[in-house]
Amino acid sequence: MCGIIGYIGDREATEVIIDGLTRLEYRGYDSAGIAVLNDSGIEIRKRPGKLKILKADLKKMPLSGHIGLGHTRWATHGLPNEPNAHPHTDCKKKLALVHNGIIENYQQLKDNLIKEGHRFKSYTDTEVIAHLVEKHYDGNLEEAVRRAVKELRGAYAIVVLHKDEPDKMVAARCESPLIVGIGKSENFLASDIPAVLKYTNKVIFMDNLEIASITKDSVKIMDYNKRPVKKKISEVKWDVTQAEKGGFKHFMLKEIHEQPKVISGILTARTRGSNIRFEELKIKDSALKRIKKIAIVACGTAYHAGLSGKYMTEWLAHVPVLVDTSSEFRYRSPIIDKNTLVIVISQSGETADTLAALREARKKGAKVLGIVNVLGSSIAREADGVIYTYAGPEIAVASTKAYTAQLATLYLFSLYLAGLRGQRPKAKIRAYLNELRRVPELIEKILKRYGMERSDMIQKAHEFNREYHRRLKLYYKGDPEGKRRAPNCCFLFLGRNVNYPSALEGALKLKEISYISSEGYPAGEMKHGPIALIDENPWVVCIVPDSDLHEKMISNIMEILARRGIVAAIATEGDEKLRKIGVDYIMEIPYIEQTLTPFLVAIPLQLLAYYVAREFGEEIDQPRNLAKSVTVE
Repeated sequence: MCGIIGYIGDREATEVIIDGLTRLEYRGYDSAGIAVLNDSGIEIRKRPGKLKILKADLKKMPLSGHIGLGHTRWATHGLPNEPNAHPHTDCKKKLALVHNGIIENYQQLKDNLIKEGHRFKSYTDTEVIAHLVEKHYDGNLEEAVRRAVKELRGAYAIVVLHKDEPDKMVAARCESPLIVGIGKSENFLASDIPAVLKYTNKVIFMDNLEIASITKDSVKIMDYNKRPVKKKISEVKWDVTQAEKGGFKHFMLKEIHEQPKVISGILTARTRGSNIRFEELKIKDSALKRIKKIAIVACGTAYHAGLSGKYMTEWLAHVPVLVDTSSEFRYRSPIIDKNTLVIVISQSGETADTLAALREARKKGAKVLGIVNVLGSSIAREADGVIYTYAGPEIAVASTKAYTAQLATLYLFSLYLAGLRGQRPKAKIRAYLNELRRVPELIEKILKRYGMERSDMIQKAHEFNREYHRRLKLYYKGDPEGKRRAPNCCFLFLGRNVNYPSALEGALKLKEISYISSEGYPAGEMKHGPIALIDENPWVVCIVPDSDLHEKMISNIMEILARRGIVAAIATEGDEKLRKIGVDYIMEIPYIEQTLTPFLVAIPLQLLAYYVAREFGEEIDQPRNLAKSVTVE
């Protein structure tokens, strides 16, 4: 989950590396460091905390050189302090190394290296790799790295430079993403595309158990048995401006506002009239017709999109669908076979647990379809077929546009499957597509009402903040003996049917960036436990658009109001019943066919989380303890 960048060329390496780390900070921000090789040897600066601390240090004491590497860390082994920050060095400070991943046998290796006389300065698993390369080095860095990685067990992407070979860098990959950026008289290594987009859009995606050796004018890739590997150079279509804030205060707000454009782009690329096309799918129609069930596997926000996909697919295509979290899928002996289609969903295409689920599914003979955003990612390469979501780079850790892009892709795939299997006539599919084509315009309408600085949703977030702190103050100052219970200031999100996953996603967004306890529940289950939380303190967000279950949601809301709960409802415009029963706050969405309501519901849920976190003064784009791409298990 850490961010890695390496540079070799004619530019000042520090400038390139710091720019790359800035674009990679969403991958980890516990500490940051840089190593530059020049006539004085290897010079290193590393600091705990956000990248801005390292930037300030480099302004006071600049580093000069044309080859270097950098790292921004998400801590796994060892506290986020200066000794544990990357880059790490060997005993003689002749090499510098950065690493993303977890070395599972590091303790055994460390014990052996200490016995051999190596001296360790940190508590990380990474430093073990630096000393292993030192142990095997005899004038050939590629060979030293090759011999070192053969002793490792676990996941890693590493980049190494050595004082005695100042014209090259060497990298290796196993289960953690790593790319090579191809420039003119310069080359790059990085853990993600945005790090190099300012300088090149030509990249090579390294595969597992490959070693890359780069100079300013050459790239050589081989496997762990020294065999040369021919690699395709891919051209990235993203623009570097897509990875910048573009005038918005936070990446999250920018990405919320990009959703109409993203969904329009998906529809333009994937549909012609009533025809749906997936050029990169690769799985034959004949194989899709034979499918007897579907398993959707994903983590976090992608899992919630998958749950919505279950409702869509079962309703439209009449295929049974199970949904599982990636981290549990392969540990429960899933019953899948050649007649099962496993759909794995991941924004990055590198999510470690989802990759493991993909491999488990293929072992059992199932066809695997990857729904991913990142071109050439591991899931895209390893799945039998892939559908790209075309969302562009998503920088904020809390996912927004990737979520609705996944919803759009799943809806289109469900329609495609329905047509293929004869479950829906062509005229009906055309009608569904026409309704889906309304979504971007309707989202724009919601954003104009709630996504601007004058929005009354901001005022509601302010009221919540004021009330929350008032109650905390009463509790802590008015109850010195601790006899009163703590105020139950939490959020409960309730939805039914296709909007039960929306409730889960709304709760996740809020807890991710504001750190407020929040739960998503199917509204019909409220009486089976969560209703015990209801008094005058909790805020209950009820997702109640016009649907077949509208009356049942009204009944749930009445139960909450009877216990003096504070209700914020997401409802279709003109819902007079909610006003009549005394709902505190209504966030309105335009009318749309009920199966498409999750697209519109997502926007106020995302904005609510954003405004509450902003009111609380939290780090919205980089919430504590989280990273964008979870590449370790």
